Amino acid sequence: MRTICLYFEIHQICHLKRYRFFDIGKDHYYYDDYANETHITEVTQRSYIPALSTLLEMINNSNGYFKVALSISGVALEQLEIYAPDVIDLLKQLADTGCCEFLAEPYSHGLSSLANDDCFVEEVKRMCVKVKQMFGTTPKVFRNSSLIYSDEIGAVVASMGFKGILTEGAKHILGWKSPHYVYHCNMAPNLKILLRDYKLSDDISLRFSNSEWSEYPLFADKYMNWVDSFPPEDQIINIFMELKALGMVQPLSSNILEFLKALPACAKEKGITFSTPTEIVTKSKSVSALDVSYPISWTDEERDTSSWLGNVMQREAFEKLYSVAERVHICNDRRIKQDWDYLQASSNFRFMTTKNTGLWLDRGIYDSPYDAFTNYMNILGDFISRVDSLYPIDIDNEELNSLLTTIRNQGEEIEELHRELSLLNKSSKSTNELKVSGTKIKTTKSISKTKEIKTPKIKTVVKKSSKKDNVIEEK
Repeated sequence: MRTICLYFEIHQICHLKRYRFFDIGKDHYYYDDYANETHITEVTQRSYIPALSTLLEMINNSNGYFKVALSISGVALEQLEIYAPDVIDLLKQLADTGCCEFLAEPYSHGLSSLANDDCFVEEVKRMCVKVKQMFGTTPKVFRNSSLIYSDEIGAVVASMGFKGILTEGAKHILGWKSPHYVYHCNMAPNLKILLRDYKLSDDISLRFSNSEWSEYPLFADKYMNWVDSFPPEDQIINIFMELKALGMVQPLSSNILEFLKALPACAKEKGITFSTPTEIVTKSKSVSALDVSYPISWTDEERDTSSWLGNVMQREAFEKLYSVAERVHICNDRRIKQDWDYLQASSNFRFMTTKNTGLWLDRGIYDSPYDAFTNYMNILGDFISRVDSLYPIDIDNEELNSLLTTIRNQGEEIEELHRELSLLNKSSKSTNELKVSGTKIKTTKSISKTKEIKTPKIKTVVKKSSKKDNVIEEK
């Protein structure tokens, strides 16, 4: 039976303030709180609350027939808790329905998967803990920032125990293959891959209200006819987009939410169901491995990482940031950790792009990519100096490496102890009798007797010496 996997991303940019060269070393607060509050309030009112309320209504009205998946960055959750607690309440109501799955992603919505595996794993695990605390569920499927994926990233994600991962159905990767099947990671066969159908996704998120589009106006029954027209073998239809597309990119006046509400009924008429990512990767078999040697994403026509690392400025800022990754990873300073999350956000590098995509890019306070680069590097200069004050740059490399090795070894020792404890728990549950050649032997008593070791008795002799002191000899 054909099924639709509908997924929405929620992420909020943490806006940086104007930071001059002369502020370095004097001002350690880098954020524009007014811009953050203003922006998230606007998105909340125009998109998040009406869109999430609609999704909740669709689940309730369909008696669970409609299902959806959400992925929220840790940075976004932090801002929502401060400025938009009503959104958190709606997310918890969605979690309570049992028809909304929450996925894992990097806490910062950053690019650590392209730079440092240790930092990547750490922030993904931290995101899983955050999701568990807030929504009572542990993510089983992963999606990277902007759906970035490669074979190596897939192997790291699989090592963390995830069952599946979401990424882009890029043409240069698929070739003649269809995105409507389940694939698996080339380096980790246990990790299943769900590929975004970018045309069906963009029809809603980008083209829905465009009056010059040949398919305008788009109605739910027409959309479902497109889904139903695929060959019978194409069973998995993955529709992924940002949640703010509903209300921000496509205004509410375009009736985008009414279109969404009509989808479950139109799908049911044609026997098309809705499934969560975990349901799909659990029930569906992979048809083949997917070979992705170089990272792909869902951004721009190239579907690669050039939006963030395509020019010299972006690569310089990226390399400079992750040059202190190991030092930040081992520090316990709360402010350093928080700044690290916000400075990693992919938007900081996106503002520096010089690509001409034909689409307008909102750079916020920046007049140009060079302006964005200068401001970010000033902030990064102050941040790095703070990290260096904790772990001086002139510290002996061998000393730092020794410290990092010690931390890793301690982690491995803890894991080994957990394995030994697990084995002991299993052995304690086994029966107290062993059958050997048809003879029953009591393990606790008989075996302990056979292993009893007779130790020689030590005689203590006290002799009187010519002196007042006694000499004790042992034989």
